[in-house]
Amino acid sequence: MTLNLLYHDNCFDGASSAAVFLRFYRDKVNPRAEVKLVGMAHQAGEQFHAGLFDAEENAIVDFKYCSLEQLTWWFDHHHSAFLTPRDERHFREDRSGRKFYDPSYKSCTKLLDTIARQQFGFDCPGLSELVYWADIIDGALYRDARTAVEVGEPAQKLAAVIEASHEPDFRHEIIRRLAGDSLNRVANGQDVMTRYEPIARQHAGNIRIIRDACRLQDAVLFFDLVGTGMDGYNKFIPYYLHPEANYTVSLMQSPKRMKVGVGWNPWSKAERKHNLAAICERYGGGGHPVVAAISFEASAVAQARTAAEEIVKELRRA
Repeated sequence: MTLNLLYHDNCFDGASSAAVFLRFYRDKVNPRAEVKLVGMAHQAGEQFHAGLFDAEENAIVDFKYCSLEQLTWWFDHHHSAFLTPRDERHFREDRSGRKFYDPSYKSCTKLLDTIARQQFGFDCPGLSELVYWADIIDGALYRDARTAVEVGEPAQKLAAVIEASHEPDFRHEIIRRLAGDSLNRVANGQDVMTRYEPIARQHAGNIRIIRDACRLQDAVLFFDLVGTGMDGYNKFIPYYLHPEANYTVSLMQSPKRMKVGVGWNPWSKAERKHNLAAICERYGGGGHPVVAAISFEASAVAQARTAAEEIVKELRRA
């Protein structure tokens, strides 16, 4: 038996979801299955092609739905889970009992763990710490921005390594280890800590760059990181620097895409009046009501800037 397991790449919840599904699949479905891990990244244009689903079973966790008949398992919690209305109809009409969607969950890992336990009798106490931290990290459930930015816990350091990694084989090895070992043992491994050290140094530099780039007006914080060389950062830095901000809008460029990021301050005392996923969907993006993004072609700097400026104006009017 072969299984292709597609997951949200460079994401702690994506990696954790993949680890929990891998353990569940081996424990409850097929312990001898040959599993291929495939990291998926949000990008402009087509997300899926038939070659991704060439195994006997194919699963997607923490990523958008695909209506190809070869997809046999699916778990997701994003508000923007469906690329097209046809995809959503296809999911709603599915009677396999192996595709699950619930945007009320803070993390896909917690959703997957709950469904596997309640509907398939899967029980693995050794994964409880991983499930707990996936919910904290993906759901922004830290007690304050300082805790989120100072990265004191092993799980936070592992998350930073996963998010910054350019080594697919290493990320896949981490997922396989998380499926069979404790979170702390994996996170404190020498290979993880060696990779974390330069990330920690860069993290301090990122705080300085974002501080210099920030422009706050009407509780909306905007910063343009194009040309800085940054293609990722701790998403709580803006609220650490400007706790009075309600929303953030950012621009970043990587070799693969231009990204507009939009977020809500999880520690704000104000009333949130916008669904950020719905705003980003108008530009072909999506995510959650409190954090969302849009991907453009890497060369589409002007297009991305226009979208960011329009979103900033809309949020400032509120």
